[in-house]
Amino acid sequence: MIDVIRAGRINSVQDLGRSGYRHLGICQAGALDRMALVIANKLVGNATDAAALEMTLGPCVLRFTADTRIAVGGADFAATLDGRSVAPWWSIPVAAGQTLTLAGARHGMRAYVAIAGGIDAAIQLGSRATDISAGFGGHLGRPIIEGDQLPIGMRDPSPRTDRIRSAPRFGVRAPDWYDLAWGSPESDTLPGAISGGALAGAQPMPIRVIPGPEYDAFTAAAQSAFWSDPWILTPQSNRMGFRLAGPELKIRKSIDMLSHGVFPGVIQVPPAGQPIILMADAQTTGGYPKIGVVIDADIPRLAQLRFNRALRFVKCDIKQAQQERVDARLFLEQIDLAMTWLGPAKK
Repeated sequence: MIDVIRAGRINSVQDLGRSGYRHLGICQAGALDRMALVIANKLVGNATDAAALEMTLGPCVLRFTADTRIAVGGADFAATLDGRSVAPWWSIPVAAGQTLTLAGARHGMRAYVAIAGGIDAAIQLGSRATDISAGFGGHLGRPIIEGDQLPIGMRDPSPRTDRIRSAPRFGVRAPDWYDLAWGSPESDTLPGAISGGALAGAQPMPIRVIPGPEYDAFTAAAQSAFWSDPWILTPQSNRMGFRLAGPELKIRKSIDMLSHGVFPGVIQVPPAGQPIILMADAQTTGGYPKIGVVIDADIPRLAQLRFNRALRFVKCDIKQAQQERVDARLFLEQIDLAMTWLGPAKK
C-alpha cells in the first residue's frame, strides 16, 4: 500500500486514458503529460500504460508500506525520500516505511510518480484513469485525499523488469523541450507582472497547431492575431480545457453549427472570442468553431504550462505532426536501449 499523508491539490490516479468510448459520451481522461507518464513507467519496469499518480503543483506526502521502486517524471517538484533529494527522471529503490515528499513544483505544473507494479485501481472501460467529472475510475472516482491507501499492483516477474528493479539508482535525459520551456526558475515561481500579454521575464511557450476546419471562417485580423500574439493561460483552466486570454478572435459572419465530435487538442472559439484548448477530460461533442488543433507531440508542453504564463501558436502541417510522433517514438526507444545495459545493484 501507499499511505497518502498529505494529498495536495487535485492529484489523481491516471494512466494513458480510455479509447473507443467517445461515441458513448465518455471522455479520454488519463495523464495530461503522457510523455512524462510513459518515461516514469519505463524507469520502474512497468508497462507504459500502467497507472501512476498525477501531481498538480503540490505539495504531497506519500508513505510506502512495502519495498518497491519509484520514478518521478515531469516537472521538478523538489522531491525528497526521507530527506534525500530525488531528481526528476531518476529511478530509485524505496524501502518499506520510507516517505516521499513532493514539496511543490519549482517550475512547470505536473509530475508523475510511477511505482513498480503500478497503482492497482480497478480497470473500468479498459483503463484505470480517474474521470473526475464523471466520478469513476482511479481511486473511488475522485482525486486522492489524506488518509487514502492506494494498493500497488503485482510485479511482472520477467527478467527485464527484474533487472530494472534490482538496479542501483539510475536516470535518463528528459526530452529537450523540458529544459527550454521553463525559462528562468524565477519567472515561474514569482507572480510577476503581466506585460504585453506575457509574464514579465518569461518567453511564450511555442505550441504547434494545424489550422482547423473553421479556420477560414475567422477574419484576416483574427487569423493574424492567432499566430502573432501571445496568449495567457488563465487560472480558470482545468483538465477539461485550457482557457486562454488575448485578443478577441472574430468570425466573418455568424455561423450555425450542429454539435459535432471533438477531442483533446482541438482549439474552440466561443462567442466571446477567447480560445479554449480541449484537454484529456474534455467533453466528446461541441458546437463552437474550431480554429486549430494542437499537435499530439505538444500536448505535454501545454500540460506543464503554469497559470498566467504565455504561449504562442506556431503553424504546423500534418506531415510535421507525423514526424514529431515518429521522433517521440524514437526517443522512447533510445531509453529502452539504454536500459538494456543495466546491471544489478552491488551487494
